[in-house]
Amino acid sequence: MDELGFGSSRIAVNTAASQRIVQALRAAGQTAVAGPILTVTTATGTSATAEQLAKRVPGAAAEAMEGYGVAVAANKLGLPVMEIRTISNAVGPRDRAAWRIKEALQALEAAFSTLTEVI
Repeated sequence: MDELGFGSSRIAVNTAASQRIVQALRAAGQTAVAGPILTVTTATGTSATAEQLAKRVPGAAAEAMEGYGVAVAANKLGLPVMEIRTISNAVGPRDRAAWRIKEALQALEAAFSTLTEVI
């Protein structure tokens, strides 16, 4: 994005709001991590690609396809935005037997139950 002149590939984060949300989730007994979310055009399917991305963006917490577009639109309109994700599978080789979609959806429901009191 940056190199092509189409805008920034990074969206600034409201650190205070992010930390407030992480603290509230942890206080409710939920696991919460704050960190960059990489926007990808296809899911990372190899260890080599996962390692390459980790080197490019140290501390990356997840990869996704949808959040960046929403963040750009919100930023352009001057609206606050926060991306909250639960993780159903690790980045890297595709091991469908290890996917935990039901658990990830349950964690998302629990997070939003907590966050209605925080936001």
